[in-house]
Amino acid sequence: MHSYIGVALIMEELNQDFYPKFDNTNSFSNKKSKRWLGRLDSRLKKILSNLSIVESFIFYLFVVLFAFSGLFMFFQLNNVFMTEVPAKRGSITEGVIGYPRAINPLLASDSSEADKDLVLLVYSGLLKATPEGDLISDLAESYKISKDGLTYSFKLKDDIYFHDGVAIKTADVKFTIEKAQDPLTKSSERINWDGVQVKILNDKELDLVLPQAYAPFLENATLGILPKHLWENLDANQFALSPLNLEPIGSGPYKVENIRRDRDGLPIYYSLGSFKKYALGQPNIKDIYLKFFLNEENLILAFEDGQIENINSISPGKALSLKKDGFEIKRATLSRIFGVFFNQSQAPIFTNKEVRKALEMSVDKNALIAKVLAGYGKPVSSPVPIQYQLVKEKEDTQSIEERLSEARLILQNGGWKFDDDKKLWTKKVKDEELELSFSISTADTPDLKAAAQIIKDNWESLGAKVDVKVFDLSDLKQNIIRPRKYEALLFGTVIGRDLDLYPFWHSSQRNDPGLNIALYVNKEADKVLEGIRQLTDKTLRLQKYAEFGKMIEEDTPAVFIYSPEFIYLVPNRIKDIKLDFLTTSSERFLNIEDWYVETDKVWKIFAN
Repeated sequence: MHSYIGVALIMEELNQDFYPKFDNTNSFSNKKSKRWLGRLDSRLKKILSNLSIVESFIFYLFVVLFAFSGLFMFFQLNNVFMTEVPAKRGSITEGVIGYPRAINPLLASDSSEADKDLVLLVYSGLLKATPEGDLISDLAESYKISKDGLTYSFKLKDDIYFHDGVAIKTADVKFTIEKAQDPLTKSSERINWDGVQVKILNDKELDLVLPQAYAPFLENATLGILPKHLWENLDANQFALSPLNLEPIGSGPYKVENIRRDRDGLPIYYSLGSFKKYALGQPNIKDIYLKFFLNEENLILAFEDGQIENINSISPGKALSLKKDGFEIKRATLSRIFGVFFNQSQAPIFTNKEVRKALEMSVDKNALIAKVLAGYGKPVSSPVPIQYQLVKEKEDTQSIEERLSEARLILQNGGWKFDDDKKLWTKKVKDEELELSFSISTADTPDLKAAAQIIKDNWESLGAKVDVKVFDLSDLKQNIIRPRKYEALLFGTVIGRDLDLYPFWHSSQRNDPGLNIALYVNKEADKVLEGIRQLTDKTLRLQKYAEFGKMIEEDTPAVFIYSPEFIYLVPNRIKDIKLDFLTTSSERFLNIEDWYVETDKVWKIFAN
């Protein structure tokens, strides 16, 4: 009891001198403050010196408890009122197969994956695609579409700049589009801008006028904008050879800060820094290092040695073996459809609908995906990519034996008979005997060769004679696909974000440079495809594509087999990566400005 009284006396003594006497101006001088503090210090020492050991222990215990209580309450309040937000610092190191050659939005489509990756990071367009499949404003503040669908009016944002500090104007947009249209530029973007007129209203506003309504046109506004002041004095020959193709200056989320080359001058390493004046705000990750490798083997060795963190575009089998602590495999279904396309002009046997149906029925898609893609793929039965289907595809639960049984019945009902001597199906038409025999042409890539063999085995189990012809990819494109010299073609179609199936299935696109590799002809389907091109409403377009899909299902001009998945191996520390809608591997960077690797704590009221 005596100890508690001692502590109370200390507090009472201190309280007498705690508040200094103020003068009539409600302030006190520095000298008075010092004298008061001196008296307080001496009084405290005097009182503490008179305390017993027990009283001193209790006093200091109360002081410590008070301090800890205050700190505890402070941290508790922090937890209540503070939150974690992405910090604008940190770095990532990405490995890429291939080397940069043309980091230019007008040339990169026909170039390496390294070029496409860098174009997406360095350049920005009027609009930007999102991982969710939408389009948002980038350099453009707003846009309007005329009622007739012919005029697209854009207004640029204020305070938008290229990486060299020069302000972006509508003249830069016009220059880029006209360069894309110039046949001497040899840009694959030319087809997207053919016939489009650019009318500048002022430095901030311009109109894009189409020769005819084309609903998917808005997707073209994602084209990266070139700085006119750097490119305008280059002629067509200089355009493709300019150093700006390897030392690009754009207005995207990242700018080139350093390039390392090998002895031959080949870029092997790019250092990119976040652009503070990026139209959508400075990205969270401060630095990105892109390292380039000749092949998959070198890429994987660099990953295993810890030289790089992120890798993509590796074969599915390799991906399974690379799993390790602290890393995860992110995956997304690509907007690509692989299948076997029938050429009825080269192989009249395919004019028989029951043949096409029986062949479709007898492919074991699930087994093919498991063996060829190690499970990194989705079975498909439609030309419409999975991401855009209103009704999900039904899961195939039939065994291959059940499928073959149904396929044989389809052939029998179509007038075919199985020849035990020849071990294949035959059909007599007038004086001619047809045999279920044909060839499949495909590319000399591991995945396609393995897939062709499995399909061949399935169809020979049905009772067909199948010959697989393998070609170098460039030879296949130039000498087989373009002149349509194949009976059946195992190949893939890449569907752009504009979801325009017209080039792939309209009857007018049967010959090169059209992409109708099934040589499909259906007047009703043509009308649907033509009508879809006029629809700006996304939901209506998807409904019409569902209608088109049913027509294709009924006619069976091809056997659709699978859509591959994009495989991205990344460390767990990278947050907010979104991979919903991808058409190319470079689109993994669509929301790069939102990625982060480090965080800060701030008061919730300042979080946004």
